[in-house]
Amino acid sequence: MNMLALTIILPLIGFVLLAFSRGRWSENLSATIGVGSVGLAALVTAFVGMDFFANGKQAFSQPLWTWMSVGNFNIGFNLVLDGLSLTMLSVVTGVGFLIHMFASWYMRGEEGYSRFFAYTNLFIASMVVLVLSDNLLLMYLGWEGVGLCSYLLIGFYYSDPKNGAAAMKAFVVTRVGDVFLAFALFILYNELGTLNFALC
Repeated sequence: MNMLALTIILPLIGFVLLAFSRGRWSENLSATIGVGSVGLAALVTAFVGMDFFANGKQAFSQPLWTWMSVGNFNIGFNLVLDGLSLTMLSVVTGVGFLIHMFASWYMRGEEGYSRFFAYTNLFIASMVVLVLSDNLLLMYLGWEGVGLCSYLLIGFYYSDPKNGAAAMKAFVVTRVGDVFLAFALFILYNELGTLNFALC
């Protein structure tokens, strides 16, 4: 179960490497990093899933670090694995790997090839944070990451004004939703004194 964090770390490493390459690497190398990082995350998910079932399907929490501590308000970067989150994690990493495999062929010859895989790696990492978070604030962070990546991918062909307009429309609409979600988090904390899923 200590491998759980790797499902986030591996795609993040892929994102960082591809982002800093700034398109200087070959398509083969970019695809290897982009597809490989998500493939390894899917492999880790399989091992974590086998361990989960071997231990009698017991929910598991992996504390990583304290993200925020102000007075009695403590938010940890903690991951939780239960039947539901394992199902979603399998979908995110498994289907994500298949999508990356297909994209490595489909996107051949396109401008911004490595940039595309940087975006999709960040998307996978954000989605994993979303499904494994044990509190609403961390889930919100993952949600924001997914929203950002959606904007970047919709506007990937930014030289076309229509794509840019569609990306901006998606960005504005999701930001409106984010504001109301943030208000809901404030209300929940004010009423319950916690944002932890187990205590809400």
